[in-house]
Amino acid sequence: MQFDWKPIIDWLAVHGTRILIVLLLAWIIYRLAKRFIPRLITPAVIRGMAGKPEEEAQQRAHTLGQVLITTSLVLIMLSTFFTILSELQINIAPILAGAGIAGLAISFGAQGLVRDVIAGFFILVENQYAIGDVVKIFDVSGLVEDVNLRRTVLRDLDGTVHYIPNGEIKLASNLTKEWSRVNMNISVAYGEDLDRVIAVINRVGQELAQDPQWRGAVITPPQVLRVDNLGASGIDIKILGDTKPMQQWDIMSQLRLRLKKAFDKECIEIPWPHTKVYFGNTPPARIKDGQ
Repeated sequence: MQFDWKPIIDWLAVHGTRILIVLLLAWIIYRLAKRFIPRLITPAVIRGMAGKPEEEAQQRAHTLGQVLITTSLVLIMLSTFFTILSELQINIAPILAGAGIAGLAISFGAQGLVRDVIAGFFILVENQYAIGDVVKIFDVSGLVEDVNLRRTVLRDLDGTVHYIPNGEIKLASNLTKEWSRVNMNISVAYGEDLDRVIAVINRVGQELAQDPQWRGAVITPPQVLRVDNLGASGIDIKILGDTKPMQQWDIMSQLRLRLKKAFDKECIEIPWPHTKVYFGNTPPARIKDGQ
């Protein structure tokens, strides 16, 4: 008895072709969505954020684009799945009813997921942070590598990747939104002339801001704000300045380097923890070079 392949061939010729067409259309729609969603989102976001740094607008457009592309993929997959089931002449009504009953059964256990999605929605709508920002969440600071409706992904300086459910985020601190700030203290010895020290610091800050290599990253030159503290070993002086987003660490590093060289040249002492003991004698005056 020879097996009759004709019914299978006939079925494949009709339904198999339709299924292939459905899969091809799904692939084409996804490719089009992946291609055109960023092109549509980016100009709209830039117009809506007119007057703000272009880098921030690009980051937000990239974040929203990734979320929309992922959402589109899920919808396309679901639509394709049910279309193929219909083509296979499988009644999807019981499946949908069963899914509804199952969804009701697990709804109580999915409250955390719902909370995550709602929180993620507000994170994106309010533009709290985007891919490429540096944020601090739960005492974890890192670069935002991905964010969607369910979770945020951070990579810290050690290279460790942290996955944080959006619903668990109570406080998110964005360190690179629109602009960043140099905020640092430097200590000098008690015997120094503070007016002279402040003049040197301000001069170094101005020179850094005017340097062709760094002026593109500096918005406001680092300058002395105040005498911040009378410490155990020295006087703390607070320095502030504004920079482009994510540039504050490079500027602070360069500023420390230049201040150390300037202080050495001007014979300004940077103190270190130490104790001086005198036995009934007046402490001798410190003599500087050239005096």
